[in-house]
Amino acid sequence: MCRVPRGASHFNNKRFGAGEARKLVIEAAAQAARMSISPGGGVMDRIPISPDGCKKLREELDHVTKVLIPQNIKDIETARGHGDLSENAEYHAAQETNALLRARLKELKNKLATCEVVDPESTPKDRVVFGARVILEDIQSGEEKNYLVLGPYDADAGNGSISYTSPLGRALLGKEEGDLVEFRSPGGIQKLEVISVR
Repeated sequence: MCRVPRGASHFNNKRFGAGEARKLVIEAAAQAARMSISPGGGVMDRIPISPDGCKKLREELDHVTKVLIPQNIKDIETARGHGDLSENAEYHAAQETNALLRARLKELKNKLATCEVVDPESTPKDRVVFGARVILEDIQSGEEKNYLVLGPYDADAGNGSISYTSPLGRALLGKEEGDLVEFRSPGGIQKLEVISVR
């Protein structure tokens, strides 16, 4: 469940050039991205997550386990009492809901088993890494955009955060103030300048 690495607040101050930035998954989460052994014996990466993101996953897991699944089990029992199951739409709907809830439960448990908490406040602020707040300027339109770079489990584009695994996130990793960023979006190639990193 969301491991917190030892010494998570101590990070290497090594600088990365443009070529090395591609190899950089997240310097700030380098310790968080340690390799571990999966239950099947294979190797899996630890996925960095913010403390808030981990808390939300735990809360959702708790809600699915203690509220939604027990309610669904009651719904199945109630529908079962309505007679012939072969023509009981309420029963079949409750069974489908149960399958969806079980799948979500498995997904949440997997996310919590593979994540590692990284406090964005403890990461370097001189370049884009996990937890960085970045202000970008669109080269063509002059429009400013503000993003928080997080991991795939807690990024939410609708609320101004992007995943470091997204096309923009990958292009931003390792960049500093004044650097130009180019990436492919659904609307075509976009060119941005990094105005600030904090």
